[in-house]
Amino acid sequence: MRYQLSPRRISMKHLFPSTALAFFIGLSVLPLSANTFAANSWDNLQPDREEVIASLNVVELLKRHHYSKPPLDDKRSVIIYESYLKLLDPSRSYFMAGDITEFDKWRTQFDDFLKSGDLNPGFTIYKRYLDRVKSRLNFALAELDKGVGKFDFTTQETLLVERKDAPWAKNTAELDDLWRKRVKDEVLRLRIAGKEPKAIQELLTKRYKNQLSRLEQTRSEDVFQAYINTFAMSYDPHTNYLSPDSAENFDINMSLSLEGIGAVLQSDNDNVKIVRLVPAGPAAKTKQVAPADKIIGVAQADKEMVDVIGWRLDEVVKLIRGPKGSVVRLEVIPASNAPNDQTSKIVAITREAVKLEEQAAKKSILNLKQDGHDYKLGVIEIPAFYLDFKAYRAGDPEYKSTTRDVKKLLTELQADKVDGVVIDLRNNGGGSLQEATELTSLFIDKGPTVLVRNSDGKVDVLEDEAKGAFYKGPMALLVNRLSASASEIFAGAMQDYHRALIIGGQTFGKGTVQTIQPLNHGELKLTLAKFYRVSGQSTQHQGVLPDIAYPSIIDTKEIGESALPEAMSYDTIRPAIKPVVDPFKPFLAQLKSRHDERSSKDPEFIFIENRLDLAQKLMAEKTVSLNEAERRAQHADIEGKQLVLENTRRKAKGEEPLKELKKEDEDALPVEDKTKPEDDAYLAETGRILLDYLSLNAAIAKK
Repeated sequence: MRYQLSPRRISMKHLFPSTALAFFIGLSVLPLSANTFAANSWDNLQPDREEVIASLNVVELLKRHHYSKPPLDDKRSVIIYESYLKLLDPSRSYFMAGDITEFDKWRTQFDDFLKSGDLNPGFTIYKRYLDRVKSRLNFALAELDKGVGKFDFTTQETLLVERKDAPWAKNTAELDDLWRKRVKDEVLRLRIAGKEPKAIQELLTKRYKNQLSRLEQTRSEDVFQAYINTFAMSYDPHTNYLSPDSAENFDINMSLSLEGIGAVLQSDNDNVKIVRLVPAGPAAKTKQVAPADKIIGVAQADKEMVDVIGWRLDEVVKLIRGPKGSVVRLEVIPASNAPNDQTSKIVAITREAVKLEEQAAKKSILNLKQDGHDYKLGVIEIPAFYLDFKAYRAGDPEYKSTTRDVKKLLTELQADKVDGVVIDLRNNGGGSLQEATELTSLFIDKGPTVLVRNSDGKVDVLEDEAKGAFYKGPMALLVNRLSASASEIFAGAMQDYHRALIIGGQTFGKGTVQTIQPLNHGELKLTLAKFYRVSGQSTQHQGVLPDIAYPSIIDTKEIGESALPEAMSYDTIRPAIKPVVDPFKPFLAQLKSRHDERSSKDPEFIFIENRLDLAQKLMAEKTVSLNEAERRAQHADIEGKQLVLENTRRKAKGEEPLKELKKEDEDALPVEDKTKPEDDAYLAETGRILLDYLSLNAAIAKK
């Protein structure tokens, strides 16, 4: 059996593991339909015969073919019901307690409704949601009609912003008060960002009117997809229903016929959030956007910026995609901002396809001085696990692949007489499973590389049958939270064979396999297998845990498999190899102690730790003040703390301190990264840990 992790269209005979339910601009799965038509009321939103049949097909396919085969019973009904409410109203700002009481009668009946093809309860809840949203938008517009000057920002009021566990509003009066505060908060955020009252009035009025207009274009297909997708995702976050429009977009994106910015996006309440940047993609090249940043505006070239807060994910993607060579400008709120800081920046990105050669593995030399000696370590950066399928199938002897390129780079590094090798897998989102297996074969004598357990319990073993390792020297792997899928399979194998020290952060944790099944109406992507390491450990949920951990630059609670609802659990199966002596284990305590001593004095590590600590404190705040003086003081305090952190780092490195935090230039062109390997704190420290191991091991060998 052949397994494939690369983004391409497949049939039931092939498998498709995806990293997240998200948009991949240029290479994406679209979970909501893009085309809508105007509707004057919700009465026409009724399920049709095709949708009923499709729902019954989904029920049967999940029952027969999903990996876990969990029963469709009352327990699952509750999950479906609560997930549906969370999908529609995650901040509990639309439905009232009376609505929930009315819906609660169906709490344990959705399993029965789905088995019988009765879609009406799902449609009823959605139409009530539309009613409530329309009412709230009209209320917000009425508040704005009174003028933004009517808000008193000297009073002591607060707004609860973390509302996922807030009680449902008892009545319309409670909702009115909540929405009065929400509008006041939006006005205040824009005031602090420097907007004039007239501009604030125009921006917010236009925002709410646009949301109202799109609301009234809702069609039955949108309701059906939201409901059935909620049902499908109750099994796991990678099992999704694709409407006919979404399936068509899937085909377009997999064929690479549309250009984009190279980013994975997903919905985050009323915002669109960046989940991952594609290595060597246009967005990554700017170095001005990062995972967890929020996109709040999109503009074509020098045209007017379009406010996209409250837009559907697919609509935002349509604005971002465009012809190769054209420019799109994004207004972005950085993830590094405080929760109540809406200060944004504009980033200009030239759309283009991500070229295979730009994602190719590349090498560098890391020169380090340690214990009075000079060392040379080879560094191989692998942005993705790639394979030029077209050239490979055509029999081209020069076809490009990760393994072929790494083998060549290893040969060159050995000729340079390096003392060891560091393989950098940071931000590597995966790709070809075949390449993960082939790459593993370069570093082990022979044996299993990964296990795939199917829904029937059968385990397929993929293995390296060629005897002899190509590279037998010392090695370390550098990983982070965005190392996923194929990266985790390779890193897991290197850890299980004790072939390399794994250093960095906990990896993404995506260890399941999906396939696409056509339906009479749309398609179903469902999970039908699970990956396991040769030690029998799953890569699912937990990912690969490093031998020595670094502080995470991004919030692991926001990004990663464990952050996704209904993610399948970690488990183990029978190992495929017998335990052997771990050469690293006797030294791990000493290696960690030496690392801790160095990092406690390293300006970059200190900066990252302190910035993470500040971010966690800010994220713990659940309410914001609606008093302008207090909010401005809070902003000044946070900026002051961030400036102190930055200048402490700069002083330790002998650099001039800043008078204020730098602002990015939106017209700045992407520049080639000329950073030396020694200037990358995580990379340099990984090299030092590897050298520590070599010296400790050599000392033992002499005894």
